[in-house]
Amino acid sequence: MKKLLLIISLLSLSQIKAQIDPLKYPTYTEIEDALKSGKTVYSMSFRDKGLFNIPKDLSKMNSLFFLNLMGNKLEKMDQQIFALKELEILNINSNSIKFIPDEIGELKKLHTFSMNLNSLTKINPNLAKLQNLKMVHFDANNLNVFPEALLKIPALEEINLSSNQISFVSQDLDKIKNLRYLNLSANQINDLTDVKFPSKIKYLELQQNSIVKLPDYLFKSENLEFLNVSNNNLKEISPKVKGLKGVVSINLAHNQLKDLPEEFQQLKNLKTLILAGNPMDKETIQKLKELMPQTQIYF
Repeated sequence: MKKLLLIISLLSLSQIKAQIDPLKYPTYTEIEDALKSGKTVYSMSFRDKGLFNIPKDLSKMNSLFFLNLMGNKLEKMDQQIFALKELEILNINSNSIKFIPDEIGELKKLHTFSMNLNSLTKINPNLAKLQNLKMVHFDANNLNVFPEALLKIPALEEINLSSNQISFVSQDLDKIKNLRYLNLSANQINDLTDVKFPSKIKYLELQQNSIVKLPDYLFKSENLEFLNVSNNNLKEISPKVKGLKGVVSINLAHNQLKDLPEEFQQLKNLKTLILAGNPMDKETIQKLKELMPQTQIYF
């Protein structure tokens, strides 16, 4: 699982780097080369260098907006990072960091923050001071609750908390008004009853949890397009599913579903429905095929 997450992290990083013009903003990999260049340094990568500490002279790079520290042996976030007031993209994936210092609140321009594959047990409340954050990735850490600080950043558009130990999700999730992508897969969630989902949510990943029932609030998400709730403990789906008017793809594989409500036929935009691994008999399968002729159903 961690190997897979590392691959995903690499892909995410390559997507971010694709947005940076290499001619206009060359990425330096050695602090000495950056200092000798005589140019304004905007981008630096120390990926996979086996670092235990960040180079002290990094704090001199006061125009830096992109910093990659992925794949090192860092056990803490050194103070040099917090001197970089222009920093917009920070990647510290695949280290051994256990906590985020209070100084994180000083990186006011940060909009992308990625700390996958570390040892975080909680998220510092000062993260809420970063009101420009659009994307946060804390996959594969040791978090056991949804970070409260994220609820105070309405600008967030993407949150990835997969492969943690989260069992509790705040009912006030809708405070993150601009949230479009949420990944809570591979956690320990079993109850989402009172959770209110943001109205702009488009992608929701809840697979590999212990969810026994989908909350009514979820079915009010008219902008939701992709829903993955595979590998849970669902025994039935509410007729209120008809509220998912914009849904394109639903994955319900490997649950305990014996049937689906007829209201599924009202999901006119549903192109793909995955039901593999559920205890459905042949009659039910045939009925569902006839009920949703416009949908590709996988049993």
